[in-house]
Amino acid sequence: MQEFHVMIPTQPKVLAIIPARGGSKGVPQKNLRSLGGRPLIEWTIDAARDAACVTRVIVSTDSRQIADVARAAGADVPFLRPAELATDTASSLDVVAHAIQMCPGYDIALLLQPTSPLRTSADIDAAFSLMRFTNAESCASVALVDETPWLMFRLDDSGRMERILPPWPGGMRRQDLPSVYTVNGAMYFVMIAAFAENGQLITDETVAYEMDPEKSIDLDTYADFERAAAILSANRPE
Repeated sequence: MQEFHVMIPTQPKVLAIIPARGGSKGVPQKNLRSLGGRPLIEWTIDAARDAACVTRVIVSTDSRQIADVARAAGADVPFLRPAELATDTASSLDVVAHAIQMCPGYDIALLLQPTSPLRTSADIDAAFSLMRFTNAESCASVALVDETPWLMFRLDDSGRMERILPPWPGGMRRQDLPSVYTVNGAMYFVMIAAFAENGQLITDETVAYEMDPEKSIDLDTYADFERAAAILSANRPE
């Protein structure tokens, strides 16, 4: 099979896509819930608008209320998302594909989850620069994690432990094991031509942009909101 690879244009047009459906089970109206005195979604809209690499910022939502707040914050809402793309089972891939179809003419798509409010415009521009420097087809933000799969087990039907991974040849002390990262969901850059080819945000050609674990918080519960508010308060200038 011929290897597929897309060169990044010299001056690529970047479409920032912020998905924000109206329904949320864990925290009702999560995308509009106040964080630091502002609706949650505003943090991501501001970061995207302030990023030098972003050509256009759109919000993909099924909610007219979210659409109104997004427009007031400076984002475009060129369509309301179809109901079938606003369910619990709708995937981010489907949402990105729909937004690209509705807003043609761009080279790169940037998916920004509004539940990652501590990601900044500087992070967005740095990740974009990394993608261009490495000529990668996509870039995803990651964070270092303390847990390591080499020290994890599953249990069989009799309760006996089975290793997730075989022992690391360099030694099994924690300090001997490789660093492990998790995708933090804050941002995904992808060449639209590559996405059209493979339909994925992360492939073997994806480069990782590392973020501080504290900035990588993903708001899913009320406790997450409290933690994010505490971080923002601690980092606020005197």
